[in-house]
Amino acid sequence: MLSVTRILGAGLSWLFAAAALAQPAILPNRGTRPEQPVLDRVQLERRMAGVGFLLEKSSAARQIEASGDPGAQERRAQALERHRQAQEAFKAGDLAGTARLLSEASVLIMEGARLAAPAQVTGEKQRSEFEARLASVKALLAADRRVIAEKHAAPDVVEASRTVENMIAEATQLAAAGKLPEGRALLDRAYLAARAALSSMRSGDTLTRSVHFASKQEEYEYEIERNNTHRTLIESLLADKRGAQAGAVQASVETAARLRGEAERRSATGDYAAAIEQLEESTRELLRAIRGLGIFVPG
Repeated sequence: MLSVTRILGAGLSWLFAAAALAQPAILPNRGTRPEQPVLDRVQLERRMAGVGFLLEKSSAARQIEASGDPGAQERRAQALERHRQAQEAFKAGDLAGTARLLSEASVLIMEGARLAAPAQVTGEKQRSEFEARLASVKALLAADRRVIAEKHAAPDVVEASRTVENMIAEATQLAAAGKLPEGRALLDRAYLAARAALSSMRSGDTLTRSVHFASKQEEYEYEIERNNTHRTLIESLLADKRGAQAGAVQASVETAARLRGEAERRSATGDYAAAIEQLEESTRELLRAIRGLGIFVPG
């Protein structure tokens, strides 16, 4: 599979030219500190002309014009304004300001070109992101399996692992059918579900690996992260749910939020032991909501 870098190199080489133009034109600063480079006026003038060509006549500029994308055209307009300001700064002898404005103009035109990127590049970028997320989910799933193999895992731990496996399989099928955004969204949920499962294995009957903390504050921070993972998974699941199903879990979500707020108030007074208890209760409420939305996570 072609990487995004190779595609950009083949079809959008102007991006690399823009990146080069975004670098300051400097000379070695002999006799002064290395952290204070001397700007080269001649090189800066050439760079000004190069950025001007990029904004006015390059394939990037033509692509933005042809795309009709409002966001891309706005970025180009901003880039043109930065270039005009750079010319004024150069005439005034403000070389540092000139270099900064030219860099900003180059970045803006690159952003505009990406917004106006052809569908092929967009599709390959989506494919690359899908593959990267798939690798991350598989790594977490492998961690699940190692824990299950090391210990006599409870049935709910095994079930959670199978849930993630099924989500990976469905996401892969969506990608194969050309539905990369849908597949990526499902992989994101699988990733969160796998993370939530691993973090929950230390509690209750699903304890399979000891977690040692240097202090109650450190344990509180761990529980905050665990709660965050469950909250993010809930948000992702609710994004696709409407009506009765979403309403059925709302009470758990609200209770979890109230408990978390109480935990944060306790932690602010230094009572981390009580804060941890509130956070654990909050996470259990989130687990109920997640299960109510059809995803099983142990805990």
